[in-house]
Amino acid sequence: MAGTQVKTPNYSLESVALFKGVPAETLGRIKQHCRCRRYESRELIIDHLDDSDEVFFLLTGNARVTIRSEDGRAVSFRELGPGATFGEYAAIDGRSRSASVEARSACLVASIAAGTFRNLILAEPTVAWSLLNYFVLEIRELTTRVYEFSTMAVRYRIQAEILRLANLSVRQGKTARIAPIPTHAEIASRTSTHREAVTRELNRLSKLGIVEQQRRVLIIKDIDRLSALVKDAGNDPASGRGE
Repeated sequence: MAGTQVKTPNYSLESVALFKGVPAETLGRIKQHCRCRRYESRELIIDHLDDSDEVFFLLTGNARVTIRSEDGRAVSFRELGPGATFGEYAAIDGRSRSASVEARSACLVASIAAGTFRNLILAEPTVAWSLLNYFVLEIRELTTRVYEFSTMAVRYRIQAEILRLANLSVRQGKTARIAPIPTHAEIASRTSTHREAVTRELNRLSKLGIVEQQRRVLIIKDIDRLSALVKDAGNDPASGRGE
């Protein structure tokens, strides 16, 4: 674990989704067991298959979950924002890391030892229940992705990924601002396609007035309309046949 240790960090664990509903006094005790580090953009927080077992809480900034193939190609899985927890798999089952997590911007990250985390789950039913809900959400998302890969054409898979990113962003009515947006290559790796297909589809959505691209920001101008396009994939007879 690299990063720069923050000796006197000023932060609260209240922003961590896993700790929602946990009394402030309990959060204070948990914080006493945490270490805090700062990571710069592109800095590795945990590495795929390493033997570390701490659990991490993303306090500020954004991170990306990936696995690199033997030829060095990065396969990106998902984005992490403030309040996210990661690294809990290794803490629970004692196995190697299932993926890498890399900072996408400057990040402030708290971490706790695996043994302390396991004791916390046993001692705090609210945390245990929150963790169960998180795992159910993960399974549902994976099920959705398997469905998309099995039944949807490339166009709809790209739309579905953009919709996922929009739903993770701050919404204002029917609009959302994805910043920073993953590169076209990163979106392609998540949707099992190529960068050119992503560029082509984003350009098409721009012409339809659904999205607007501004450098490293993607503005979703009408989330409801984008959602309708994804739902229409099931009614498209060509949906499961390539692009």
